[in-house]
Amino acid sequence: MRRLCLVSLCLTLTAADFTPPPTKAEPVSETIHGITITDPYRWLENQNSPETRAWLAGQEKFARHYLDGIPGRDEIRKALEGFQKIDSLSAPFEINGRYFFSRRLAGEDRRSLLMRRGFKDNDEVLIDPGKVTNDPASSVNYADITPDGGMIAYGIRRGGEDESEIHLMDMATRQELAGALPRARYFDFVIKPDKSGYYYSRFEAGKGARVYYHAMGSAGSSDDMIYGEGYGPGWFVGCALDPSGRWLLLRADEGVPAAHAEIYVRDLKTGGPVQTILKAAHADVDFAFAGDFLLLTTNWNAPNRKIIRVDLNRPQQEHWKEIVPEGVNAIAETSAAGGRVFVRYLENVATRIKEFDIEGKYLGDLKLPGLGTATVPRGRWKSDQAFYTFSSFLQPGTAWRVMVSSGQQDLWFRPSVPIRAEDFETRQVWYNSKDGTRVPMFLVLRKGLALDGSHPVLLTGYGGFNVAMLPQFNPLAAYWVLQGGIYALANLRGGGEFGESWHKAGMFEKKQNVFDDMIAAAEFLVRSKYTTPAKLGAFGGSNGGLLMGAMMTQRPDLFGAIVCVAPLLDMLRYHKLSVGAWWVTEYGSADDAGQFEYIRKYSPYQNVRKMKYPAILFSTGDADTRVDPAHARKMAALMQADNTADTPIILRYDVQGGHSGIGSVNKTIEEQVDWMSFLKDRLR
Repeated sequence: MRRLCLVSLCLTLTAADFTPPPTKAEPVSETIHGITITDPYRWLENQNSPETRAWLAGQEKFARHYLDGIPGRDEIRKALEGFQKIDSLSAPFEINGRYFFSRRLAGEDRRSLLMRRGFKDNDEVLIDPGKVTNDPASSVNYADITPDGGMIAYGIRRGGEDESEIHLMDMATRQELAGALPRARYFDFVIKPDKSGYYYSRFEAGKGARVYYHAMGSAGSSDDMIYGEGYGPGWFVGCALDPSGRWLLLRADEGVPAAHAEIYVRDLKTGGPVQTILKAAHADVDFAFAGDFLLLTTNWNAPNRKIIRVDLNRPQQEHWKEIVPEGVNAIAETSAAGGRVFVRYLENVATRIKEFDIEGKYLGDLKLPGLGTATVPRGRWKSDQAFYTFSSFLQPGTAWRVMVSSGQQDLWFRPSVPIRAEDFETRQVWYNSKDGTRVPMFLVLRKGLALDGSHPVLLTGYGGFNVAMLPQFNPLAAYWVLQGGIYALANLRGGGEFGESWHKAGMFEKKQNVFDDMIAAAEFLVRSKYTTPAKLGAFGGSNGGLLMGAMMTQRPDLFGAIVCVAPLLDMLRYHKLSVGAWWVTEYGSADDAGQFEYIRKYSPYQNVRKMKYPAILFSTGDADTRVDPAHARKMAALMQADNTADTPIILRYDVQGGHSGIGSVNKTIEEQVDWMSFLKDRLR
């Protein structure tokens, strides 16, 4: 029995409070490459069956009984509201002195789409989500804006799902136009500059993505499929159009990350044939238009990435020019604006932005507001204005305008949050992983905090898909350190912090390196007296949810509590659930005999045993159309059955909850209150 006491409130929780509702086991056995695998909760994969819905109702009742009974939730909510219920403006996109951006004022629940005439305040709401949808959890976003600003396309996204609707607005009349697209998973959407039609890429389950052309005024059923035939469901097929409307780019990437990249171009002005630009195996490619040039940023034969200039009038490889060669530091992001090429590098996980001309001549560094994370400036190739955002662990994203020709910078928007950043410090420490690899980790803590092992630590990481985890603002981190805790972000292998070699060191058969790096981070924090295992919490989502699954099954003794959000957990079946087949290029597949062996060894769902586990909170929902919520449903049931400790194993399940959040800041905060109250309660 545990006692949780605050100044004016004391709550007693008994073992009965941690007892979840029973879950029936209906074992399904199958033989995979000669090994018998038994899944006791396969029936929970059927999300809409009456049995699953009844089970979810019982789980939600159990979750609410525990979570709502934790003292101090109102104080946590108030603190998180202070970081998020504030005025918030995105960096804009400028067109002829008009600025298009999104905004949510402190008293608003969702973001609206706006336009400002001139750099100073003169804002007009174009799309208010409350007026285009009755769903209070929906959100709106810009899908495209024509080069003259005369027409916009915007998406409506319901809850947290990846699918959206796309609508068109005439900026002269502010009226919606015919030609809207129904709910689907769209990858790209571009309007022709003359507004005669638009191109879009749509994914269809079991078939894959295809590029279509819609002529304005025609019926949607008559849209022409112009590209994608022959590519399977594991391919991302998309399109882009340069601002002049002359060059139509078509691309296909196999998997995430791309194991194969193909790029083609067609000259719409002459009506010539589609020409091949690139067909490269084991390449990831980003692109940017720069007039009649196409800039390719790729790791093709360059693990730290390089930039190639392609003359679209002569796209053959013999005419290419490498304008920014591969260097010691990894290229993270590239843009073309104001006649310059901006390149964001990562130097020991810190941002540095260099400027080049179109020939590759180095023109200097962009001066940043401080130590943190910046995006590359984005704008039009022939405009002098470009915008970027800058943030740090305790400072939300601040947007700046750069006058490219002069280098002058003007503040567009700076949010205000109730925390004195100068009272805290950010440290970057390095530790040795199991195989001796040196791994960096950021620590955020109050200045002068004594290292006596008494402080709760919240450790997070990701370690996959070439994604770099950078020092950016996080309301959970701000709340945690303001309460006297320590926030830790480990830069695990599998990410993009040090280029493709760092990524490859944590994928396929080397995925265990990611878990070893996280375990070593936890051990370092304990050994260095930042905390103790009882006060060490872990948090991660998506691929980071897989990381949490590995922590709870490989080293449950290291953690007092784990929050596992939108996770992949049954790795023997992930590629058969929802869109999991996209990620075979990162993890491999159990269908392959060689890959099956190493996946089986770490797959969390297959490695649950009857033993003592730390307190665990799974968090997901019906609207996650990216990582199937069946992973969390099955894992919660299995761990509830096999946990021999007096600790809660909870499934927080929101029918509107999705993979990447929902439009409502109120619902977002409610989810965060559950996460933080759970961690704060268990790590006392």
